[in-house]
Amino acid sequence: MTERRVWRRAAAWVVAGFVAMGVTGPAAALAPGTHELRITHAGQERHALVHVPARAQGAAAPLVLALHGGGGHAEFMADDARYGLVSAAERDGYVVAFASGYSRMPRGRLATWNAGGCCGAARDRGSDDVGFLRALVERITAEHPVDRRRVLAVGMSNGGMMAYRLACDAADLVAGIVAVAGTEGYDDAAACQPSRPVSVLHIHARDDTHVLFGGGAGPDASRDRSQVMDFVSVPETVARWRTRLACRAEAEPVLQRPGARCERHPGCRGSVELQLCVTDSGGHSWPGAAAVRRGKAPASVALDANERIGALLRTLPR
Repeated sequence: MTERRVWRRAAAWVVAGFVAMGVTGPAAALAPGTHELRITHAGQERHALVHVPARAQGAAAPLVLALHGGGGHAEFMADDARYGLVSAAERDGYVVAFASGYSRMPRGRLATWNAGGCCGAARDRGSDDVGFLRALVERITAEHPVDRRRVLAVGMSNGGMMAYRLACDAADLVAGIVAVAGTEGYDDAAACQPSRPVSVLHIHARDDTHVLFGGGAGPDASRDRSQVMDFVSVPETVARWRTRLACRAEAEPVLQRPGARCERHPGCRGSVELQLCVTDSGGHSWPGAAAVRRGKAPASVALDANERIGALLRTLPR
């Protein structure tokens, strides 16, 4: 199946959900189900898909901002076969917002995030993606009860880099981040000055050929290397946050199984979490996903990224 047909299938799935639930656009109340929200920010119309689980009614729910990888868009990340976040939201009771990055395309395809040094048109244009995501959170909380103490940014690849930028530049907005296959987007560690401690979970495969575990852009990162950056390594990214959060240098294991290991650095300032999960295989994909892009290595089955997201959410203050 071509990538274009995959996009069409994902879009059709979302539209079918809108029709089935009677959702017509931004004016619709955020009842259980999937909604499309459109926001004009910095002179451009931006959009997101927001899924409200059935069990989120009647109480303020956690909010997960789901940020797609470079060249993706909201509908692609909302495909449950590829990310499973809709099912995870129903299981764990959080609202999930699939936001689309900056795109020059008429239908918002091939979008990227301005994560500092990466990526593409969003970076080159200086897109105010931090401001857009702030506006999105305000819009959602105006239409549905959300626990502002439990807002988590979760991103894949360039979206993971954008999650790190939120931790650096909008720590008042998010209580924590999860970056999958995307390291910190600032070349200079001093450019990141978080206003408060935030929890950080990094998930990465050792055989990633896009964002190399040991640093740099891999052979599959981009045909045009000017659209990406010389990626910060996973160890350097974790070391930067260990310093910023004043965590202990010695890590302790929290998960150990064939093909995957997770560890945490205890004693972090503000009692936040700093964790690293590493898989031996899976390449540049979402661990636990049932499907990946055509031609890519299968996702790791040794780790379920959504289970780790749910566990981190449970550590956030209520």
